[in-house]
Amino acid sequence: MRLSILPLGALLLTPTSAAPSFTGEPDSSGKYWLFAPGISASFIPYGASISNLFITDKHGVDRDIVLGFDNATYYSLDPVHPHFGGVPGRYANRIKNSTFTLDDDGEEYHILPNEHPTDDHPAGVNTLHGGPDGWDHRNFTVVSYTQTSITFSLVDPDGKEGFPGEVISYITYTLSDRTWDAKMVAIPTTKKTPIMLSSHTYWNLDGFANNQTATALNHTLHLPFSGQTIAVDSILIPTGDILPAPKGSVNDFWSAPRQIGDGFADPKIVDNCGGDCVGYDNCWLVNRPGPYDWRSEDKLVASLSSEWSGIKLDIWSDQDAFQMYSCNGMDGTMPVKATQGRDDGEGSGMIEKYGCVVLEVQDWIDGINHPEWGRGPKQIFEPGGDPYVLQVRHRFSVDA
Repeated sequence: MRLSILPLGALLLTPTSAAPSFTGEPDSSGKYWLFAPGISASFIPYGASISNLFITDKHGVDRDIVLGFDNATYYSLDPVHPHFGGVPGRYANRIKNSTFTLDDDGEEYHILPNEHPTDDHPAGVNTLHGGPDGWDHRNFTVVSYTQTSITFSLVDPDGKEGFPGEVISYITYTLSDRTWDAKMVAIPTTKKTPIMLSSHTYWNLDGFANNQTATALNHTLHLPFSGQTIAVDSILIPTGDILPAPKGSVNDFWSAPRQIGDGFADPKIVDNCGGDCVGYDNCWLVNRPGPYDWRSEDKLVASLSSEWSGIKLDIWSDQDAFQMYSCNGMDGTMPVKATQGRDDGEGSGMIEKYGCVVLEVQDWIDGINHPEWGRGPKQIFEPGGDPYVLQVRHRFSVDA
């Protein structure tokens, strides 16, 4: 059994009041709050992470719909480190064999491993989310803070986790009318280096208050431009193949919106997310015919909704891939926040298996080890060239 320490307030199963008022300073739990019409959210310097996000549901109740901890200090103490709401970097997702080469020099770079340990490789055989001390393990600096926007910055030194060159990054979060925008900029200053970021936010659009189910399998997902997935092996390392997601197949979320749980009736859901894994941890390609403006209404990359709460999340992004993880690794030992849980005080107060869903906008995973994909201009950057930029818009609505 995986154990996790309970943060202060985790045993309060009835949600507390929503967000405090804006003061220009972090609150007593170390969180920086932003406010706009119909939405409030908190962020913390650790990992430049989102920690709370409140939307009023169809029942008139403010729901905190992202996972996290009650106190900012606990993020660095939790031994599990599930990457709650942070920015994984300098290279998100997995790097095969913890190695890569850059196009021109042929030098092989060795990154610190941190996933899938073996007897021969006790630290792991690949690197996940930038290594054991990736960006979402570190404290960013707050460089700007207003009632509707906050900017974090991090200087990633040359050689950190094995990556070449210094990188300076700026992560800006902005709230507007029921909308959360994120912009991530990373600038290499000394050497050519790979960069791929993401927003690793865990969602439960019911705020764990649903008295009919403890999971998020009731959530409806639509990926309108994602009829292909990146094939992976038993430990989720890309093989180089691109697979179709035929209409009606376990990974078909493009032909029509459907509940995430619908796919569990298909025998092919077994091993779909790696060896002996039942569920989703898959990367879909986002195939929008160009040229296009990613902000256009008809170019959204994903929609997630819950009939129970009435909350719907629409996502637009300038990225060309989309990862969805159905929280297969949750096992009921991680607590929900004091701002979440059943309104009647019932329920376990813990995050059950499939109790959430992670939605990650990013580029093609492990593209630096697959030059045949041609992802170099999107993933390899050098001083004096264009910076790395990721933009994503989350817009919320509520159906009665």
